[in-house]
Amino acid sequence: MILDPLADMLTRIRNAQMIGSDTVRILGSNQVERVLEVLSSERFVGGYRRESVPGRGGFDFIVTLRYGKTGRPVIRECRRVSRSGRRVYARVDELKKVRAGLGVAIVSTPQGVMTDSQARKAHVGGEILMTVS
Repeated sequence: MILDPLADMLTRIRNAQMIGSDTVRILGSNQVERVLEVLSSERFVGGYRRESVPGRGGFDFIVTLRYGKTGRPVIRECRRVSRSGRRVYARVDELKKVRAGLGVAIVSTPQGVMTDSQARKAHVGGEILMTVS
């Protein structure tokens, strides 16, 4: 049983990128799907598809990873900010840019999961789930 599906997702992505894999299988949950939507729209991943698992009764995601022209991964750093033992919340004026605007913070707001720049435009704060650059 996975206690933190988002941390598991980030670890699987990091491990798959270290071996140069094109795709990675991630255990499915609704929150993971919302975060994958943001990562896909921000072009950190090439895309994802939902796949049912017959024996388990749940679903997984098959995520296509992106690499640059030199073969380096597009995701250079991904870090879980808010964890089960320490939740991190921020008001809209406390949302800081990640790596001087080169990265994004993924924030869970009352209006849904979005990037820090989208949260600033919508003028909402929330829980900072992770940073990706």
